[in-house]
Amino acid sequence: GAQPPCQTGSSPEKITAATATSLGATDGADAVAKASALGMKAGSPIYLDMEAYDITNKGCNDAVLAYVRSFTKTLRAKIYRAGYYGFSSSSAKAIATATNKTDLPGNLWYALWDKKDTTTTDWPWGATQFTNHSRGHQYLVNSKETRGGYTITVDRDTWDAPVAIVG
Repeated sequence: GAQPPCQTGSSPEKITAATATSLGATDGADAVAKASALGMKAGSPIYLDMEAYDITNKGCNDAVLAYVRSFTKTLRAKIYRAGYYGFSSSSAKAIATATNKTDLPGNLWYALWDKKDTTTTDWPWGATQFTNHSRGHQYLVNSKETRGGYTITVDRDTWDAPVAIVG
């Protein structure tokens, strides 16, 4: 998906205040089409990845939230679940601490690289938020692991949230 207007990364698609809602709907519809083509059935979650950005920048944060709401509404209208991946210090925090929760994703996958394989003891927000099997936690990145004589670099996550429905 698109990335925040105030993000310093080199994403080819940036959200703007003027395009946030239409872009969220377009990207949501595209995500559903691609998930369906991969065999993910209705009811599956689709996780929107939002990289880190300055959530204290009101204009930027408002554009991101408008985009996320539109993306989520589009997924729900097509009977898919909305999930969201972001950093506990910024993009995930924007979702978890938003005062208006209307049309925000129901599943939150947060990056907090604390090496704790849990979705509860290090949860950085209110204990009643994203409960009922709605959390994922990326707790380690760039971990070198060897399997069958091959070494690969992976990110480690612990999961208590929906995954794709296939078959």
